[in-house]
Amino acid sequence: MVAGRVCVTLALAGALAYFPARAEEQTAALPPELPPGQTASETGQASVPVGWLDFCRKNAEDCRVGSLPKVNIVLTQRLWRTITSINASVNRSIEPVTDDEHWGVAESWDYSTDGKGDCEDYVLMKRRLLMQAGLPRQALLVTVVRDLEGEGHAVLTVKTDRGDLILDNKRQSILPWTQTGYRFLKRQSQENPNQWVSLGAPATATATATAP
Repeated sequence: MVAGRVCVTLALAGALAYFPARAEEQTAALPPELPPGQTASETGQASVPVGWLDFCRKNAEDCRVGSLPKVNIVLTQRLWRTITSINASVNRSIEPVTDDEHWGVAESWDYSTDGKGDCEDYVLMKRRLLMQAGLPRQALLVTVVRDLEGEGHAVLTVKTDRGDLILDNKRQSILPWTQTGYRFLKRQSQENPNQWVSLGAPATATATATAP
């Protein structure tokens, strides 16, 4: 959990996070509103979150990786179906709880193995499933933001030829990063997930590649 707060907007009474729209309703067409090539500008190196360092201690094989070239996926209909389906499935399957409630600690980044977790746990599970589906890890970046209440929050950035898309446990819709209302602070480097970069104003992407 970023900044000591459970990363979920909807109250349990509303429970909408557990019942996303059916995958077929979300995948009828590629989202037309995406601004082509619009990305968050990387403004320099950033400190690595303590939660990621602890996650790597517990999941060494997931972090023992070398550097790779930057890749932005070409967003095909097939990939869009995969992304929206996994996003909806993970949002539906994890019950939002704080790390303190879950583990009795202020901060712990984990894969959800018991159906519970906070925002980083949603992000890590989505990232893992998308990589297993064949998307390149350089296009799947754990990202730290300030949410609409000014609180720390984690989301997954998917780098595409149509811009940076945000997968978020607070909402079912997958939005371009500029439409979230969040303030973007830092995220994993595309070349190396163990290095992090600070984020600033929009920039225009210059290269894309097709996911393997």
